[in-house]
Amino acid sequence: MKPRAAWRGFTLVETLVALAVVAIALGAGLRAAGVLTDNAQRLSDVVAAQWCADNELTALRLARAFPGVGDADFSCEQLGRSYAGKLITRPTPNPSFRRVDAQVSDADGRPLVTLSTVLSR
Repeated sequence: MKPRAAWRGFTLVETLVALAVVAIALGAGLRAAGVLTDNAQRLSDVVAAQWCADNELTALRLARAFPGVGDADFSCEQLGRSYAGKLITRPTPNPSFRRVDAQVSDADGRPLVTLSTVLSR
């Protein structure tokens, strides 16, 4: 039989520690991949919501009508998803101008984007 000092290999404790380190690293990697996927989806939603808000504000500009003060709801579909929006029209210190905010939310009601413009008479 060989003396104990000549044995080669890893002990059971060393192997278990190495497996634990690998498991923690893989778990962290999966979590990071999940966060990246969520961020990509959120970015897609924000871009589509911005298109919706921009379309509504552009339609107001093209109508060339001076908007009244108040709130109005609208809906929009972009990239196969539906978005709910609200046009909020407020007076400004100069009576010849109105401030219009277009707020767009996702299907769950979470706000995604708000765009503002000023329209004149």
